[in-house]
Amino acid sequence: MLRDRKTQQQNEYEIVLLEELVPQDHFLRKVDAAVDFSFIHDMCKDLYSPDNGRPAIEPEMLFKMLLLGYLYDIKSEVKIAQAVNENIAFKWFLGLKLTEKGPDHATISINRVRRFKDNNIAEKIFDEILRQCITKGLVGGEILYTAS
Repeated sequence: MLRDRKTQQQNEYEIVLLEELVPQDHFLRKVDAAVDFSFIHDMCKDLYSPDNGRPAIEPEMLFKMLLLGYLYDIKSEVKIAQAVNENIAFKWFLGLKLTEKGPDHATISINRVRRFKDNNIAEKIFDEILRQCITKGLVGGEILYTAS
């Protein structure tokens, strides 16, 4: 007798460690080891109210999401948000739990357009990320593509 494996497997509970689901040689592990993203918090703290409103999405997570879009050629904020919720390695990289949802595309867009509109903080952040990647040998710098 054949059993319905799909139904059986999709309705089972398992205890898993997200850490074990991402291969040790995964590219995002190399990026995570090479880049110290903690500078983003201090660079952005003056753009957030210290005592008003609901808790914000950490700017480090927002910039990591944009970096994922760049690294994996995901050009749409809608698709970045979707990929974060579907890709285990992306969740690991962002520090999300396996069942935790990432910020939606509107959150990414609103922050990009409103919070980082009249300053060059986003540029400084990506310059620092690039500098750290070059220092650790993740970026060669032989060819540079830019959009005008």
